[in-house]
Amino acid sequence: MKLKTIASLAAAVALLAEGAVAADYSDPTWPCIQRKVERLSIGLMWPHAVEEAPDLAADLARDIDALADTLVLRRISLEEAEARVAEFAESHETTDQVMSQVFSRVFDQIAQRRTRIMEGIADFSLGQIALAERIDAARVEMDTVMEAAEPDYDRADALEEQIDWDERIYTDRQKSLTYVCETPVLLEKRLYAIAQMLQGKIEG
Repeated sequence: MKLKTIASLAAAVALLAEGAVAADYSDPTWPCIQRKVERLSIGLMWPHAVEEAPDLAADLARDIDALADTLVLRRISLEEAEARVAEFAESHETTDQVMSQVFSRVFDQIAQRRTRIMEGIADFSLGQIALAERIDAARVEMDTVMEAAEPDYDRADALEEQIDWDERIYTDRQKSLTYVCETPVLLEKRLYAIAQMLQGKIEG
């Protein structure tokens, strides 16, 4: 049997302990340190009323959609977004109704994207938990194998290889957790920044 078996088992235990510290499994679908906010509220970011189906001129409605579609793009920096808002304000009367329509469209798109990301985080978390349980089960089985009167060294070696591989996958995935968890927060911040831009252009 390989000599590194004991070291591998110790690593598995340490790995599981580390995961338990990093994530609060009281909610198994949320491994992030950031507070979980299921749904965003447009009213907390936008103080104006949003009409569901306002009567807008065709060209204005088209430009509202075009601006909203641009503002939601993450590759568009906030500086560039502000410039696009300024261009829009130069071409249209920016009443609270008009800017509310822009923001509601931006809000809907970003909120939907955020929901999909949070669903992905939930799947990620459950996958990591399942993988941690698999590692733990393999460790328990290896203990049983090695405590037998006649240990099955071939099985023990196979378990060791499985643990090593699963640990590697678990660790690689865990490295991406910080970025994944920050994404919903970054989207919230972008929404708030866009709300401020649009409110700043509302004509009194």
